[in-house]
Amino acid sequence: MKTHFTIHHTRLLTALIWLAAALASRAADEPRPLFIEGYAGQLSYQSGDEAEFHTSTSAAKFAVEIVRVGDKREVVWTSKDLPGREHSVPENASSHGCGWPVTFKVPVAANWRSGYYVASLKVEDGGGQYTQRGRRTAESELYFVVRSAQPGRDTKILLQLSANTYNAYNNWGGFSLYAYNGRAKNQGTRVSFNRPGGSQFGNWELPFVVWAERNGYVLDYAVNSDLEFRPELLKPYKLVLSVGHDEYWSTPMRDTLEAFIGRGGNVAFFSGNSVCWQVRSEDAGRALTCYKQNYSVDPVFATGDHRTLSTAWSHHLVKRPENTLTGVGFLFGGYRKSHGQFMTEPAEFTVHRPEHWVFAGTTLKRGDVFGGKDTIVGYECDGCQLVWRDGLPFPTHQDGTPENFTVLSSCPAKWHPDDAEWYERWVKGRVGNAVMGIYTRGGTVITTGTTDWAHGLRGGDKAVARITQNILDKLGK
Repeated sequence: MKTHFTIHHTRLLTALIWLAAALASRAADEPRPLFIEGYAGQLSYQSGDEAEFHTSTSAAKFAVEIVRVGDKREVVWTSKDLPGREHSVPENASSHGCGWPVTFKVPVAANWRSGYYVASLKVEDGGGQYTQRGRRTAESELYFVVRSAQPGRDTKILLQLSANTYNAYNNWGGFSLYAYNGRAKNQGTRVSFNRPGGSQFGNWELPFVVWAERNGYVLDYAVNSDLEFRPELLKPYKLVLSVGHDEYWSTPMRDTLEAFIGRGGNVAFFSGNSVCWQVRSEDAGRALTCYKQNYSVDPVFATGDHRTLSTAWSHHLVKRPENTLTGVGFLFGGYRKSHGQFMTEPAEFTVHRPEHWVFAGTTLKRGDVFGGKDTIVGYECDGCQLVWRDGLPFPTHQDGTPENFTVLSSCPAKWHPDDAEWYERWVKGRVGNAVMGIYTRGGTVITTGTTDWAHGLRGGDKAVARITQNILDKLGK
């Protein structure tokens, strides 16, 4: 009886071992998920530099195509069968980066024009050894900018891209500077550029670039952090552009641009929600810190010196509202066609002072509207505190808007309570405006007060195109 029991259990144990081995073998035969991701070692390069790229992939080999993106795609470099390797993702990848090694390097050639570049990473395989067979592919993109090797030689207009904003919204690794797309709805306070993902170029700057190149304008390129770490870059230019969603700025960035204006340089903010949050650059520009609404836990708060407190620039503790730079700010702006605000009303500007040179050649008259077809007002808008006299708006200048600021056009906008009421000096229920306006302090600064201005260029709006042309021709030549 005992011998029979032992034999039975020995057979059962053998069967279980065989089954486990078979399952393990079958699992090993099934293909792993196919992926490839990466990031550039710097946000911007210039000819003569060697661009470095960091990748991680489950494939043994991968291919790369590097393209300049504009009115036309310009392929500048390709390679196949680069060796692939998978690297782990640290728990703090969102805030402190992946730390992946350099996978490949590419010399930035002299014929690479200044612009926005995308490296497309591609892998493919045949599936599993015995099952799940078939051609599988995976791909991803990373971006970088090529600056001019001779700034100001080919153009006097510099487009600085909103790379800080790209990074702030990037939740790769689980967290961004926002709760809505964070793991378990948690909001981060630090974001790293040393991780994949994160670009909004296609939504705002690209339509502007396509229109500009089709109309004969040459632009040089930089990124936000170049204003901080390469302040001398601005000297050869007459006009600096901000396009789209340029939300996150550091103190050195503002100092650089305001000094440029003081020397007679011009700036055009074809953007909204601009210079809204103050950030602090860390890791030599490879990370951003911003505590936003939670400013009281920012280590700077306890020091009593709040000049670099990483919260809203218009916060009373910072005492440097964005209005003093841009002429307008988000505190007196808000949303249009977004966040439940003015969702059914047209997103268009009403003209107030058509005699201004900005409107030359448009045939627009006082009270006329433009831009509604392409909803150019939104989704985030900047404005200033206004008082109306004889049907015309004037700034009160109580919010930091410069004394000689002229309101050219406007459109009502409003904050959502969830975004506004954390600020103890917020006036509940206030309706603001997207304000297009202009002032001069050494150089001239003009703002459209809306993120979506470039959508009018994409849609072929004649008034938007002519106003943009007037600004570039007047301030950039």
